[in-house]
Amino acid sequence: MKVLSSYKGLPVLQSKVVVLGTGAAGLNAADLLCQQGIRDLVIITESLMAGTSRNTGSDKQTYYKLSLAGSDSDSVRSMAEDLFNGRCVDGDIALAEAASSAPSFIRLAQLGVPFPVNRYGEYIGYKTDHDNHRRATSAGPYTSRYMTERLEDSVKSKGIEILDGKQAVRILVLEGKARGLVLIDRKTAELSIMLCSFIVLATGGPAGIYEMSVYPKSQFGSNGLAFEAGCLGRNLTEWQYGLASLNPRWNVSGSYMQVLPRFVSIDEEGKEHEFLLEYQGLDYGQMLLRTFLKGYQWPFDVRKVQHGSSIIDILCYLESEKGRRVYLDFMHNPGLRDIDFNALAEEAKLYLQNADATMQTPVQRLIKLNSLAYDFYHEKGIDLAKQMLEIGLCAQHNNGGLAIDCWWQSSVEGIFPVGECAASHGVYRPGGSALNAGQCGSARAARFIASQASKARILGLDGLEAQVDHMISLQANALNGTINLEGVYHKVRLMMSLYGGPIRSRPMLEKTLSSIREAYQKFDDVYSGSISQVWKLFELRNALITQIVYLEAMIDYINHNGASRGSALYTDGKGLIHSEGLDERFTYSLEDETEPSLIQEVQVERQNLIFTRREPRPIPKEDDFFENVWTRYRKDGCIW
Repeated sequence: MKVLSSYKGLPVLQSKVVVLGTGAAGLNAADLLCQQGIRDLVIITESLMAGTSRNTGSDKQTYYKLSLAGSDSDSVRSMAEDLFNGRCVDGDIALAEAASSAPSFIRLAQLGVPFPVNRYGEYIGYKTDHDNHRRATSAGPYTSRYMTERLEDSVKSKGIEILDGKQAVRILVLEGKARGLVLIDRKTAELSIMLCSFIVLATGGPAGIYEMSVYPKSQFGSNGLAFEAGCLGRNLTEWQYGLASLNPRWNVSGSYMQVLPRFVSIDEEGKEHEFLLEYQGLDYGQMLLRTFLKGYQWPFDVRKVQHGSSIIDILCYLESEKGRRVYLDFMHNPGLRDIDFNALAEEAKLYLQNADATMQTPVQRLIKLNSLAYDFYHEKGIDLAKQMLEIGLCAQHNNGGLAIDCWWQSSVEGIFPVGECAASHGVYRPGGSALNAGQCGSARAARFIASQASKARILGLDGLEAQVDHMISLQANALNGTINLEGVYHKVRLMMSLYGGPIRSRPMLEKTLSSIREAYQKFDDVYSGSISQVWKLFELRNALITQIVYLEAMIDYINHNGASRGSALYTDGKGLIHSEGLDERFTYSLEDETEPSLIQEVQVERQNLIFTRREPRPIPKEDDFFENVWTRYRKDGCIW
């Protein structure tokens, strides 16, 4: 990195390649870029210890990859087809993820991520959701943390420069090409300019738009900045929502549900409600089975509401909507009575009996089944043997995001979204495929950038002055407004969770959009409170832009007769399905999966949103005759 000059008192820096973000995808991109000879490289991060990769997990955090053990038949093409069949997935991206899966996974293992092997060295696997090939593996609750730590070690061993405590507040673009970034120092609120030719955008999903969220509090995302820079959005309506604890933020999937905890809500007067038992659509045995299945079927899935475990998500949502706080009680069985394990549904009975986990309280069963899941909360100061755990229906992962090609380049030349901010997934995806996608996508981006870097030239500030001046103006006004930042941020995030989350209706989406547009229009009147909080003012701006685009995408989806699918239930009052015991708001129709899926894309042009839709690109049928490929590879590498 070089210091070139200054502009209106701001330092102007230069680096040919910038990696923005220090999660597993960003660190992998930087490590591979350096490995491929790129030395004019800098990593910029808001905080090295922040982000989703380092601070999230589950009872057994899954990594989805090509099968590498046993006699199960598998192939790159088969994996690509399974990814593609998730609907709204481009075939070339699915093929690239599948082809890069094994090398990316083996590289992590060689860096020291402790994925389990059997005595012969096979990387054993198990089935995850939307998976029939036992492709899943895990290094335990902290799989993504281990990945991040080992990749950080590798990056630091290469001496790659890291700028910590810097937040991007504007992506500088001119004539459809990336030119640089405006950065803010989180402590001092000082601005700086970074000129570059390539930006690897590894900033994670847009966690900052939701209040009910399992994302770590240090995760915000930067999708709004990318939309402002002209990046195309894709599949923005597609999310995963699921039950999670609120403090700490952690998925309560897998073992937490399989041990059959008691669901409790507490109203404003302090009265307890065991609301699953109050629901008329399930008897006691059905309630236990749905709870058990919620471990396997953790994401909210509209196809599993009427006859599956996702009715539990709906009931938890309704309790929150009433203003009640929802808890898991691992101290007592549902109904405050002993469980007859022989009377359980066969699937739950066999699982718990085979695991020898038939003790009489959920917490005893949890310690037997998965002691690490119990230990996680104990280490955070919560003893599940002595206290209840507050939960909510939370945003967990955005399957959509910024549109990419098969090299993970966005619609803006030089910007490469990798990790969760890249829209490589569709409506449904196998559990753990996000970790695979982050490694594969960042490897693809690094290879492409390395092939082009010698020809790229960093340009100056000419033509970018107005974009920089706007940020200078916002910074100068940050302490002068009349509207409190925290109040605005909390309000818009809460509205987004209640009405732009898993349960969506046109009237409430439009009302929420109107409120958030009003907040954006009054942004100049918002003040940060102190110099050390000015960065959050810019983060609010990014969140508001993101919320507006995402809400418009949801409304556009409804306007084109979009039906309930994935983790989003669209209530229309005239639907074909109504679950017994729910009010008329929850009448809905499911998407016809026999019809081709359509990818929704959106372009922001001077605050106008232009929506288009198309069928996914098919999986390519490549010429795999060895001599032909070898000839092209020797001439052009793999970039053609």
